[in-house]
Parts: sequence; C-alpha cells; structure tokens
Amino acid sequence: MNSHVDPDELGAFLRARRAELSPHAVGLPETVSRRKVPGLRREEVAQVAAISVDYYTRLEQGRVAASAAVLATLSAALRLDEDQQRYLYEIAGKTDARPRRRRARQTVRPAMRRLLDQLTGTPAIVLGKRMDVVAWNPAAAALFVDFGSVPAGRRNYVRLLFTDPTVRALNVRWEHDAREAVAALRMEAATDPDDPELARLVGELAVLDPDFRRWWAERRVNSATYGTKQYRHAVVGDLTLDCDTWSSPDGSGQRLMVLTAEAGSPSDEALRILASWTATPPTTTAAAPATTTEH
Repeated sequence: MNSHVDPDELGAFLRARRAELSPHAVGLPETVSRRKVPGLRREEVAQVAAISVDYYTRLEQGRVAASAAVLATLSAALRLDEDQQRYLYEIAGKTDARPRRRRARQTVRPAMRRLLDQLTGTPAIVLGKRMDVVAWNPAAAALFVDFGSVPAGRRNYVRLLFTDPTVRALNVRWEHDAREAVAALRMEAATDPDDPELARLVGELAVLDPDFRRWWAERRVNSATYGTKQYRHAVVGDLTLDCDTWSSPDGSGQRLMVLTAEAGSPSDEALRILASWTATPPTTTAAAPATTTEH
C-alpha cells in the first residue's frame, strides 16, 4: 500500500472531477434552479455513489480516509478514466487495492457439478461471490436466459435482474425480487467490504439504475435461503416456484439455488415442458466456470 496519503489533494481532485459532470451525464434529472457553480453537487455525487452526503463531505474535506471499496464506487460515479482512477488510488494511499489485479477463477466443486447435472428437470444455478452465476443447468438457461451468451465478467445475478430486459420481464414481482437481491448483495459486502470487484458492480448499477441506487442506500440486508418466485415465461406462461438455496460446505461461499414446483401443478407441467425443450441442449448451454478479471 502506498504510505503517502494527501487528503487535501484528494478533496481537490474530487471537487474538480464533479465540476466536470452534469446531472444528466450520471443519470440524474436536471434541476430547474440555476446552479451557482458548474457540475454536480456533493449530495448528487453521494446519491449516485450510494454513500451518505456527510461521509462524502468529510471525504472532500480530508476528515476521513476512503476505503478501496468507496474509491471504486466513486470512480464509477464520477466516470473516471484509467489514468484518473490510478491517480485517485495513489493520493488516497490505496495503490495496492486498486481493482486492476487478476482474481482467482471461481470453479465449481465436482460434487456440486454432478448434482447440477443430475437436476435435469429442475432449474438450478450455482451462485459464487458477489452473486456471480458460475454454473447452471439447461433448465435454468431455458427459464432465465442463455447464460452462455453472457460474457463471463458480466454473468452476475443482480446485474442481470437490473440490466437484462428478458430477466427483468420474467420476474412478475420484479421490484420485490430486485430489492431482495440488493439486500442479499449488501450481506455479501459485509463479508468482504474491500472487494474491488463488488465495489465496481455496485458503482456500475448505482449509475445505471435509480432503483438500485435508492435500495442500496437503504442498507437492508437479507440472508433468506428459501422463498417463492413468480415468473411469466415467454413460452410456458406463468410459473410459481419454490426457491431454495444451499451453501457449499467447502467454505467457498458458493450456493446452489434450486427452483421446484408442487407435483401435478400447472407450474410443474410448465417445468416439464421446459425440460423436454432442453432434452437435447446445444453445447453452449453447458455450465462453465466464471472468470473474474480485474484489468
């Protein structure tokens, strides 16, 4: 870690960068009132970065040190380029924590892989760190989206909920499900608060979606391992499925999410149709490990 921290320069740099941006540039509505100075106000930066106004104010004033996670979020909120991000981490004394290192590949345990393959008629997904989708079976791809067509670095359950139109439309109770996903992601942040990739994900979604930005700022947490999901599939129609999640015993943090229907119900019949649809799956639907690379 860089031992040289310059809080005055950090504050000046943040003020200069927010002065270059308009509310429209970061997805905020333009205000009617005339601005005394150009650029974003402090409260607008805090809103986009999903941090408190008081914390951001103290950061600009040099009265608090910034964590690597906050720096990553601010980098996304202020639309910093590569050189600007490098400079920000340098003056904050967080050079070694910059989100530019290669992280380990998330791989699925062989036993988990076998279990996933044996669930032929039941949608199942393995969620890794940050709720990344690291493996899935053909039934899950048929229900949600062809995960194999999504770049591995963007194959994340929360990101898909907010940014993929197909996944968003699939969830009948999208607002409820999305808020629960944000609360679960907040729990992830507690286990590794300095994870730069998690901070990058939060920063990206906070800039892209005002709902995510607002719900993340609420700081709700959720570790529920079961519940009910309601879906409206383009091919098989409405489904009501029980969603159960089991944690891997190896301490990897990976979880197996399985969706089932009551035997003989319309939803059970719909899953059977999906299973027959994927009886001879294309090779691209086979689950593959996700690689998270910080470049």
